[in-house]
Amino acid sequence: MGKPLIYEILEKPATSCIIGICSAIWFYIQKKNIGYQHVGLSYETAVQGHNWRIITSAFSHISVIHLVFNMSALWSLGVVEQLGHLGLGVAYYLQYTLVLVVLSGLLVLGMYHVLIQRFKIEYFRRVTAVGYSCVVFGWMTILSVKQPSSKLDLFGFVSLPISFAPFESLIFTSIIIPQASFLGHLSGILVGYAVAWGLIHGMTNYWAVSMLGWIALVFVFSLKRSGAYDFNFLEIESVTDPSLPSVRFIGNGRTLQSTVPLVGIELV
Repeated sequence: MGKPLIYEILEKPATSCIIGICSAIWFYIQKKNIGYQHVGLSYETAVQGHNWRIITSAFSHISVIHLVFNMSALWSLGVVEQLGHLGLGVAYYLQYTLVLVVLSGLLVLGMYHVLIQRFKIEYFRRVTAVGYSCVVFGWMTILSVKQPSSKLDLFGFVSLPISFAPFESLIFTSIIIPQASFLGHLSGILVGYAVAWGLIHGMTNYWAVSMLGWIALVFVFSLKRSGAYDFNFLEIESVTDPSLPSVRFIGNGRTLQSTVPLVGIELV
């Protein structure tokens, strides 16, 4: 018989807080009718100075199914908080969640840059990514290296061996859901391996707080630079760009399909 939910929440305080934050943001987005194009990350908006979207895109979800899928996987991965004997634990979880959010977002933008500038694939200039899957895939990868005997439970009835879960999930979502963000998921896996193999290491509470402070400064500066410092985007009523064809959303768990061929949304 499983533990009462309250005990599991107390054993996974950081995971529980993140799930609460993502759920609250999803509720706010739905209540205010905010479109993905106003919170998501794209190469074009990053070039225009909207660097703050690296943060907002990670914690934003457009459909409830997308939110539930990501949060279900994240809840299972919260076991990292209980593995202090392996050098993990709550502090490690918070420190490297910060690293995963920032570096996976920057890596996605770097990949977009190469595809646009080197291979002239203009589609990636305006494709917009939203979702927490970069971090989910990152933790999935770290756990697969640190404790390969673990299992990833989804929705309480699907269980995957954690050692194969990152690439199994990457291939599965790419085949079943063509518009799922392959690059977003891949960036999370790559950063996860860099952390697990010690290529990115040395995070302490001091460096985590310092990094958080710099992120806050860059966040505010980029808001001001991009003209969004008055937070008018939070009051937007329409989710449709009148200069573009309409967008049709289909709730299929991990992606939203767009009727616009050259402007897309990728849920990560």
